[in-house]
Amino acid sequence: QVQLVESGGGLVQAGGSLKLSCAASGSSFSTIAMGWSRQAPGKQRELVAFVTSGGSTNYADSVKGRFTISSDDVRKTVYLQMDSMRPEDTGTYYCNLKLIDWGTAKHSELWGQGTLVTVSS
Repeated sequence: QVQLVESGGGLVQAGGSLKLSCAASGSSFSTIAMGWSRQAPGKQRELVAFVTSGGSTNYADSVKGRFTISSDDVRKTVYLQMDSMRPEDTGTYYCNLKLIDWGTAKHSELWGQGTLVTVSS
């Protein structure tokens, strides 16, 4: 069974940086895309960024130029480098994986449990 393990959240001052990591366990699948979404208190979850297996990336307008998503296909890990952070970046960040199971050829989507990021002003 594939699982996602996130790390790297914490407290940072405005203008600072954090790097999130998300590793997918298991080996009997191929990655379609991996990404990050976030949910601020009292708000809906929103997409932050994703990267496809082909290396294409996509970012929310609010993080363009400040966040960088990257992946390590061998380690099945996705990273989110967050720079020039703002208080409005505060929230719980969730890793997301879209995959194809080798055995069943079925597409699935998994979510991590979330890691809290707090940006103080």
